[in-house]
Amino acid sequence: MLNKPIDNILGCRYEIKYLVSEAKAQALTRFVELYLPLDYYSKSRPSGDYPIATLYLDSHDLQLCRESLEGHKNRFKLRIRSYTDDPNQPCFVEIKRRMNTIIIKDRARVKRRNIANLLSGLSLPPQDYSTDQEALKQFRLYMNTINARPVINIRYMRRAYEDTSGNRVRVTFDRQLAFKPNNTADVQLNGGGWLQHSLEGVIFEVKFTNYYPAWVGQMIKCFGLRQRPVSKYTYSIQKSCLLKFCAPKVPIRIYQQ
Repeated sequence: MLNKPIDNILGCRYEIKYLVSEAKAQALTRFVELYLPLDYYSKSRPSGDYPIATLYLDSHDLQLCRESLEGHKNRFKLRIRSYTDDPNQPCFVEIKRRMNTIIIKDRARVKRRNIANLLSGLSLPPQDYSTDQEALKQFRLYMNTINARPVINIRYMRRAYEDTSGNRVRVTFDRQLAFKPNNTADVQLNGGGWLQHSLEGVIFEVKFTNYYPAWVGQMIKCFGLRQRPVSKYTYSIQKSCLLKFCAPKVPIRIYQQ
């Protein structure tokens, strides 16, 4: 039986993102496997890939999307994440903050049936499992500050490798990115309305707490990796605008491989 790390996330970390071809992603996978084991969720799936569905919140004028596109040093995202459609499994409300080059992530578990109450500002009934009450309080505060509301669902398949020792290193490969404009509390993986992205390539991320080990530097040099901003949220909003789904419009700056 695998020991499930429900809230075992890299709360304060650095992130380096790349967009790579599928062929390069396969080669990177073989390299990474020499140093890191699969994380809990990847180990639990025969293919090694597991689904993630995320509901993103933003203001009416898409303030958070604009700040990301404009490269603000200090910014945040509000989202609700799920790994399954099982109604008995919790969802996770998350605040992902960037402070210059540091990423700070807080999250709390909430029952799926309570998400609508959360987004409506209603009090939540008692949960039958522990959760981070302070993170939940902060999520509501951030949400109310910009009058955030659901704007879009994003779905993809992830393969993740992780070292849980002192200087934690986490490496992820994200594929099959899809999106669905949405103004409800729905965080389902399945169902209709999903639109596949035309993004060519695999989103490859390296996340670490203090410094990355020498082998990561060797990997970056060996594979000629070039760091770049790749935001699933802003990319999905831009695509929605191109398809006339969102108003007001945001600047169109579609990522090229």
